[in-house]
Amino acid sequence: MTAEIGERDGPFIPGPRAMLAGAATGPLAGLRFAVKDLYDLAGHVTSYGNPDWARTHGTAAATAPVVLELLEAGAALVGKTKTVELAYGLTGENVWHGTPINPHAPDRFPGGSSCGSAAAVAAGLVDFAMGSDTGGSVRIPASYCGVFGIRPSWGAISLAGCAALGPSFDTPGWFAGKAAVLAQVGAALLPDEPSAGLTPGPLLQPDDLWDNADPEVVAALRPALAAVARLLGQPTRLQLCPEGLATLYEGFRCMQAQEAWATLGRWITATAPAFGPGVGERFAAARDMPAAQAAAGRHLRRQFQARMRALLAGGAVLAFPTSPIAAPLLTASPAEQNTVRQRTMGVTAIAGLGGLPEVSIPAARAGGGPVGLSLVAGAGQDRMLLRLAEAVAAELRL
Repeated sequence: MTAEIGERDGPFIPGPRAMLAGAATGPLAGLRFAVKDLYDLAGHVTSYGNPDWARTHGTAAATAPVVLELLEAGAALVGKTKTVELAYGLTGENVWHGTPINPHAPDRFPGGSSCGSAAAVAAGLVDFAMGSDTGGSVRIPASYCGVFGIRPSWGAISLAGCAALGPSFDTPGWFAGKAAVLAQVGAALLPDEPSAGLTPGPLLQPDDLWDNADPEVVAALRPALAAVARLLGQPTRLQLCPEGLATLYEGFRCMQAQEAWATLGRWITATAPAFGPGVGERFAAARDMPAAQAAAGRHLRRQFQARMRALLAGGAVLAFPTSPIAAPLLTASPAEQNTVRQRTMGVTAIAGLGGLPEVSIPAARAGGGPVGLSLVAGAGQDRMLLRLAEAVAAELRL
């Protein structure tokens, strides 16, 4: 199947591949990886998914440190992958480079903005791939494409040498076809943790997040939740977000928009770049975001982080559907896509607002495509979460 995928449908950016050999020995020796086209590689242009960005930015002077760490650990780079323009989108669509095909649901979107990285792993073209996650851009494509994906704790891994969108949310992340590989990459990149011996548990089942998901998604993921329960004990049910998922989404949306314009507004104003459908509109809304709404979002974030610290400090783990629905069809209208975005980002805002690590496990299929089960732990408990994800994958025989 992968041999038939053309440049427009494939996961890699058009043109010659950026390829770098890894160290001869190391914990990742023998593994192939790709990086989202917002990570700098010395001597290459970072296009950030937009031809005007590529035109107005020269070749990178240095390689992003996180990429160097992977090369030094022995992994070999085999290309840069497509992204949504300026990483500001959740479907994976890119009219300039082509939208990568979703290998496990070809009639559906691959998810964005780390669409190419997720698709490359799902197609078996690489062992793992680096993406980035601001509002769900690793977790959602992992769910849509049926692969493992992790958004680490915010600030755990440097984003130096990476194009920014919303700096107080931006987080590197990665995809893998196997839980063991996801954990291997984490061992190479994540800092040591003070709570290294922490045992995961208890298991928490947030009913409001399960109620937000389509019934067929809930039914498909019940066996995976039961597998986690066999490891951690029967879940404690709770309402995680009494203020409502819509309130979380709104707070996140307003903060992200303000940061996106502060980060990229000068370039957009000076360059007047051409954008694909929806991207220019999102940046126009970001430009016009009232300061009071973003400030209210920051107040909400402070309250939410305090709640999550208390809830998850001792090793407790949340389990819920990564996305409330399967990937939308490629024929979905803009209005339908926006509805999906709103329902989904109320869920992804939990780890985003909390600065929490989240792993998506490719646990089932429902509604015409793969669906993931997410595990979320306290900030700084990334390694514990990856160990748990390996155990759950073994329990599910993934």
